[in-house]
Parts: sequence; C-alpha cells; structure tokens
Amino acid sequence: MVIKERQEELAKLQETLGYFFKDVKLLNKALTHKSFVNETGEDLKHNERFEFLGDSVLDLIVSEYMVRTYSDFNEGVLSKIRAGVVNESCLAKLAGNIDLGTYLLLGRGEDMSGGRSKPSLLANAFEALAGAIYYDSDLDTATKILLPSIKAEVNRFIETPESRDYKSDLQEYTQNKLTCIPSYKVAKETGPDHEKQFEVVVTVKDMKWGTGKGRSKKEAEQTAAKIAWEEFVKT
Repeated sequence: MVIKERQEELAKLQETLGYFFKDVKLLNKALTHKSFVNETGEDLKHNERFEFLGDSVLDLIVSEYMVRTYSDFNEGVLSKIRAGVVNESCLAKLAGNIDLGTYLLLGRGEDMSGGRSKPSLLANAFEALAGAIYYDSDLDTATKILLPSIKAEVNRFIETPESRDYKSDLQEYTQNKLTCIPSYKVAKETGPDHEKQFEVVVTVKDMKWGTGKGRSKKEAEQTAAKIAWEEFVKT
C-alpha cells in the first residue's frame, strides 16, 4: 500500500505520538508486517529489522532512566526491572495505548485471525516504531517521545513484589548473620527446549531452605531465594 493512500491515517498516528517523521516511509515500514509483504508482493520492506533496532533502543532508554533516577538500586534490581518492562506483555500494552494495531499493514490471513490484537505482534510493532523514530531522528528525540509512557510502566513495576532481587537480599542476610553465602543447584529440568522448566534448590550451610521453579535458571533461583529469605525473616 503506497504512502499516498495512507497519508491521513499516518498523520493521525504521528499526531498521537507527538512526533512527525522527516521520512514518513520509515513509519510505514515500521507498521508493515511480513505477512502483508508475502501476500501482496508489493515493493515494501517489512518491519523486522526495525524490531531488532527498537529492542536495543528501548533497553537503552529504560536503562538510562533507571540509572539516573534510582541510584540506590544495584545491577540485579535494575536488570529485573528492565526485563519487567521491555517484554511482550508491557510493550503490547503500550502499543494498545496508542491503538497501534489499527495502523498495521497485515496479510489477509493474519488480519482475519486477530493479528491486530495479538500481544506478540503488537509488542514487535512497538519495538519497530521505537526503532523507526530513532532512525529518523536520534536517541534524545526517541527518549523524549517514548520515555513518558515507559516511565509509568517502570514506576508501576517497582511497586510490585516482582521487582525485588531476593538473591541479593538473601546473600546480604546470610553474610551478615551467618558469615556465609547461599548455594544454588539445578535439581530438575523438564519440558522441551522451547518451554523448558527449571527447578532450583538453595542451600545455606548445607541445609536446604527453598525450592523454586521458573522458565530460566535465574527465575528459578529468584523464586528459591524468595522462599529462603522469607523463612529466615520468620525465624
């Protein structure tokens, strides 16, 4: 679909963003899903390269904001918060806030199967949009446009229990109280490679204090550490 046919709707989205592209073709590319290119054969590029770029742009925007704002947070906490914000669920929500799905160029099959509301597709589109804004301008401009909505999600996540770094809390506690550090061991791995589940046991002075499960070793370790830390606090 040529830019001329989309001028009005692209102008509406740019007004919503508060950013007007110097090269509107970049915006159109960010909104073009590969299913549209595959089905129509039009001379367009899909948005996957901008997705790749946008992922890094969003990581940097979030990282810089947190380093400037939360000087007392250690690296583990910062990484956990960033992972809690720059992910499919959160980015799909941000895409929904600007009704990004209505502007996407989708193949007929993808459109009919509800592609405009699929979290994975919306999250990818938001990443592509971030990449396009950066490519059309610079990091300062991208930050000015994107940070306000992202900041709200960062602040929201910080208020949740998930933002705690229980591994650091547990290590600090055991070092101060018991002059030792916890040990983590993978007890079990289940499921196929793309849906692996890990079970991790945490021990302190050779005593088991918690067992955690997760989709990664780090997630399972955090869960185990939370259980152990809560047990120590009780005693």
